[in-house]
Amino acid sequence: MSRTVLLIEDNEQNRYLVSYLLEQEGHTVVMAENGSQGIEEALRILPDLILLDIQLPRMDGYAVARAIRELEPLRSVPIVAVTSYALTGDREKSLEAGCNGYLEKPINPETFVAEIERFFS
Repeated sequence: MSRTVLLIEDNEQNRYLVSYLLEQEGHTVVMAENGSQGIEEALRILPDLILLDIQLPRMDGYAVARAIRELEPLRSVPIVAVTSYALTGDREKSLEAGCNGYLEKPINPETFVAEIERFFS
């Protein structure tokens, strides 16, 4: 089943890889390069899933997740942090900010799609 995924990621190579993997499985990917653009796109498209980098310019992913959780039309949309932040407590910090899941970068291209598909509601 095709789903719409919003990818909020500032790194062009990461955007390319993630969108390629998801599109190969039939999903539609909409991209945003920063947090404020990501929030606007989320409200515009009401995605099935949001993939969120934590280390973003201007507004970090934690703030983006908290802002999205305050918007009624987006409260139930799953958010998965996809980040290179992998220190003790980073997963918990992502979940406390409103993310439903947490995946560490670098992603594994062989398992990535299956890992995020479990978050589709």
